[in-house]
Amino acid sequence: MRREGDPDPDDPYRGQYLSAEAVERILRTPTAAPAAPAAPAESVAPGAAERPSPGTRTGRLADAFALPPLDLDLLFVALAPDIDARFEQLYGYLNDDLTRRRPTIGLALELCGLHGASAGRFRFGTDAPLVAGGLLEVTEPERPLLSRGLRVPDRVTAHLLGDDAPDGRLRGLATLAAPDDGTARSGTDPRTALAHRIGAAATTGSGTVHLLDGGGDAERLAVTALVAAGRRPLVLDPTAFTADHSPLRSARALALEARLSGGGVVLGPLERCAPERPEHARLLRELCAALAGVPLVTYGAKVWDPWWAAESPVAFAVPPLDAVQRTARWERELVAAARRNGVPGHEGTGTDTGAARELAAAVASYRLDASQVRRAATVAVRTAASERRPVDGADLRAAVRAQNGAGLARLARRFEPAVTWDDLVLPPETRRQLGELALRAKHRDQVLGQWGMRPGGGRGRGVIALFAGESGTGKTMSAEVVAAELGMELYVVELSTVVDKYIGETEKNLERIFTEASEVNGVLLFDEADAIFGKRSEVKDAHDRHANVESAYLLQRMESFDGIAILTTNLRANLDEAFTRRLDVIAEFPVPDARQRLALWDRCLGGGLPRADDLDLEFCAERFELAGGSIRACAVTAAYLAAEAGTPLRMEQLVSAILQEYRKLGRLALAGEFGPWLQSALNDGPGSGMSA
Repeated sequence: MRREGDPDPDDPYRGQYLSAEAVERILRTPTAAPAAPAAPAESVAPGAAERPSPGTRTGRLADAFALPPLDLDLLFVALAPDIDARFEQLYGYLNDDLTRRRPTIGLALELCGLHGASAGRFRFGTDAPLVAGGLLEVTEPERPLLSRGLRVPDRVTAHLLGDDAPDGRLRGLATLAAPDDGTARSGTDPRTALAHRIGAAATTGSGTVHLLDGGGDAERLAVTALVAAGRRPLVLDPTAFTADHSPLRSARALALEARLSGGGVVLGPLERCAPERPEHARLLRELCAALAGVPLVTYGAKVWDPWWAAESPVAFAVPPLDAVQRTARWERELVAAARRNGVPGHEGTGTDTGAARELAAAVASYRLDASQVRRAATVAVRTAASERRPVDGADLRAAVRAQNGAGLARLARRFEPAVTWDDLVLPPETRRQLGELALRAKHRDQVLGQWGMRPGGGRGRGVIALFAGESGTGKTMSAEVVAAELGMELYVVELSTVVDKYIGETEKNLERIFTEASEVNGVLLFDEADAIFGKRSEVKDAHDRHANVESAYLLQRMESFDGIAILTTNLRANLDEAFTRRLDVIAEFPVPDARQRLALWDRCLGGGLPRADDLDLEFCAERFELAGGSIRACAVTAAYLAAEAGTPLRMEQLVSAILQEYRKLGRLALAGEFGPWLQSALNDGPGSGMSA
């Protein structure tokens, strides 16, 4: 086919030059290219072009980038080789260099009827709409201006040809929010009016809006606002943006995509950008500059810093979600996760079903942002699908725990609770106080947030409890049970990671712990809290002054804490009275009585350890006043003695273990207390040579 239309196929210099006859032949060759762009080779006098129709893609492009008719002509001249391959040869011919198959600035001006020394050359400056907007790239900067090449980015070409898919350069950085995620339910969503206000503010001026998120699903509200304003929402991942190897180029690509598609950008939470770091604050400022005029809705728990942008945004406070809204969000994300992962059977979940009520109870105490809820829902759906059953509360709690970051785990010892209420042996009053702590943690958002029962003064929505009692009475185990009831992990603060001999370092360590704890769904446990929450004293030297400053800091920080914290102490009298006023629950852990000790003995020995017929647990419960921790230690020691003897656990071995525990505690072993078992205990097991 090519040889039939080639006038001289045997020419040895064919392809290295283009004759006038060959140009005429190329122009006569029919083309299958679309006729939407104007013919670039036509000579257009300055100002003679007409503005395109407003409804066309070209018209929307001209409006979005403020392009005069001349800029459109220049753009089409540069676009022609991407539409019709014939123009590569023609431009090579006109450039008098067949290796340069794209137009130069001088050629583009000439084709538009302009001289190289005219004002048209300024349409290719870095601040001109075509170049600044990313519609046109000027290549070969080392050449003189008129000899520099012109290239239209592939995304611009694809857009003009009808492709609405987001720019491939944004893959992993930004995602297009689904329309269903941003459409408010008319007449039912009380936040619809707020969304319309946000959308109106985002389409004026610089277009920047900041949402101060109080736990109200600010991301979805931002997406809803952009959709209400007729914008296409692009959600930018803050972590991926700050980690990008070329963030400025990505910011320009994002701005180009938003302007091409008539979209807006959602960025948040800003805390993930770490804007307190100067280099990240500079990136945020460059992003805002690149998106100038594009609707940009940011959100986060921090107020906006004026350094982050040349112009300050319009700020809106986002109230926290109530229980109904949180439940609806979980159900919506679960259904979406089931569809994304191809798991059938979850679309029927409704707000009136028992599954929905269980869902609400399972998530009531969790503080998650939109992305965490989305990821947790996906994990829960996949977990349930692996066992071919519906999602239940246990799946959700495990998925929520998986969203906790590792920051707090570096400062405190983390473990998942493995005990329940049935494992506790406590007086009824103490159990009632533990139940009160659990219900406060579950309903704090409604009571403290929605009902405003702790207003003003910078007070947080945290729940602080004190467990006071002697060592071994079950304080740490009770904290584990409360964490299990809430479906959370327990983080035990190690004093070695907190206390520092240098002035001010202890406060810094505590601040890091409190900050990380507020970001996770966990229970913070300060064991032996009197070591750092002690009483303030009279100032006699610099050490006293520093100790008082440390206590004062803790008083303020505990009051503004938003998480759940439990303090345990053996010496309640050593705690500062000001801490007591800030406590929500105080649970007393007394030494167990004989009935409770009997239950503890039976529970600690368990059902797997074989018992001899002479084992008298009632005798042990009546005679030996031991706390639960000591009883557990005795049970373990006795089990070792039985294992060594290769027999079921005998009474002599159990009493011998009790005798060892007495010596460890520094208590006297009285014959009247041990009765007939004292001598046999002395003769059984290790340490039998010691006297009572």
